[in-house]
Amino acid sequence: MGSLSHLNKYFKRYKSKIFLGMLFILVSNAAQVYIPLLIRDGIDALKNNVSMDSIINTALLIVGFALISGVFRFLIRQTVIVSSWQIEYDLRLDFWSHIQKLPLRFFQNNSTGNIMAHATNDITAVRMYLGPAVMYSADTIVKYVIVIAIMITLSPWLTLYSLLPLPILSYFVYKLSKKIHKKFTLIQEKFSELTTKAQESFSGIRVVKSYVREQSEIESFTKLSSEYLDRTMDKVRIQALFMPLLFLITGTSIIIVILVGGNMVINGSLTLGDMVAFISYLGLLIWPTIAFGWVANIIQQADASMKRLRKIMSEEREIEDTSKTSFQINGISGRVEFENVKFRYNDNLPDVLKEINLAIPEGTTLAVVGHTGEGKSTLVNLIARLYDITGGKLKIDGYEIDSIPLKILRENIGFVSQETFLFSDTLANNILYGVRNKDMSLVEKVSAISKLDKDVESFPAKYETILGERGITLSGGQKQRTCLARALAIDPKILILDDSFSAVDTNTEEEILGNLKEFMKGRTSIIISHRISTVKDADNIIVLDKGEIAEQGTHDELVATDGIYADLHYKQLLEEELKELN
Repeated sequence: MGSLSHLNKYFKRYKSKIFLGMLFILVSNAAQVYIPLLIRDGIDALKNNVSMDSIINTALLIVGFALISGVFRFLIRQTVIVSSWQIEYDLRLDFWSHIQKLPLRFFQNNSTGNIMAHATNDITAVRMYLGPAVMYSADTIVKYVIVIAIMITLSPWLTLYSLLPLPILSYFVYKLSKKIHKKFTLIQEKFSELTTKAQESFSGIRVVKSYVREQSEIESFTKLSSEYLDRTMDKVRIQALFMPLLFLITGTSIIIVILVGGNMVINGSLTLGDMVAFISYLGLLIWPTIAFGWVANIIQQADASMKRLRKIMSEEREIEDTSKTSFQINGISGRVEFENVKFRYNDNLPDVLKEINLAIPEGTTLAVVGHTGEGKSTLVNLIARLYDITGGKLKIDGYEIDSIPLKILRENIGFVSQETFLFSDTLANNILYGVRNKDMSLVEKVSAISKLDKDVESFPAKYETILGERGITLSGGQKQRTCLARALAIDPKILILDDSFSAVDTNTEEEILGNLKEFMKGRTSIIISHRISTVKDADNIIVLDKGEIAEQGTHDELVATDGIYADLHYKQLLEEELKELN
């Protein structure tokens, strides 16, 4: 149960409430175990022609102690169980916070469905340990100690005989619990696959329907569901052995008490009241014994889930502020320098970028072109520190990038990536996602720059229009322009456009670029595009080839060199001429 020891820090936060819960367990059990003694006294008193008043008094005492036990049992739940929900809340927040700070590398290697399974099923399984398992474990231990102590005072030999089956119970619980642990781990792994499949099918529903693959998706999901069911049923079959075993063993104890205790009553070494009390105490031990098996189940499941959670919680954040970070830096101007920068995604992979030397003066526009897979997106990802360089130096305003606080760096970079992503929220909230205050004048301003404002006029609720999941209600060009407006709204010192006009027609693109010239005065712009028309007016253009800067200069200079850039330029001119002819 080593994984569950990591929960100790959460228990410490609510130790006073949990300590109270333990006291309530003690009081509740003390009141409950006194009731069989009252029953014993009542039965034995019947031999002495006791008065009706005495019987009523005994009955009232039994009711009174039952009420005390019930009230404190309610208080147990208000402390221990409530604490478990609070700890689950803390654990879920810590998990979410950790996930948010993990590098892109983690999300490239872990599916969304798998992460969702951890955040739902696994945390719920851990909460069952935090609450019911802890409560019933304490309850069982306290009840066993008090009840067995009283049983020994009534008859040591009868107590010994009645407890003989318990070691057998312990052995079976141990063996079954180990099997349940293995089965539950397999179940959670299959649940992750099932969640991933569902998430991908829902996210890609357009593709599914376009290619008429609904039946294939149903069959694939059915297969995974069947496998999940089979694994669950394997665990259920093992769990099904618990209750019959528990009832069999506790029933055996009662039979022993009746046989041995009955003989002792006949011999006069035990009163009838003592025997009734003894059977009552065995009855009180039935649920704790059952709970013992149930708790063993919960602990095994929680341990399996906590191991899965710990695997993610132990993932290194990689991209974060370090001892090199200077928190005196509270802003950036936008001068970027690459000095012999290298980058590779993994140690066992070749360099994606090799010996990059590049200076981007503050307030200028750099364009990056090149064939697919040459490292263009990787280059700009390094500026936003979505990845850390693996060699050389990358500086902004003369500071090495890892000495700039991550929050300051990213607050000053407007990044429009190749893949547009919009939240299922209003258009205005999507545009203001990186801004703390809701300012509709800012929304209108950046929408005008990105040429989104005219489209908004046709929307039913204008800027308060709710976008579907991932902005499904917008066209590709509208999504890109909304993402551009979102990047402009944070008033960036550096604007990165990573092929962000691919779904926009050339006329609209020219208008947007014209608007950006005015907006980006005094700011640094970096544009990645396959269209020469998009980058031809940049102050500096670099051509990446096999991770290296193959060419660099202005549009006219590069065309004159008759290299890669010139080849791209002439091909696109030819394509435009062919379109005009058609």
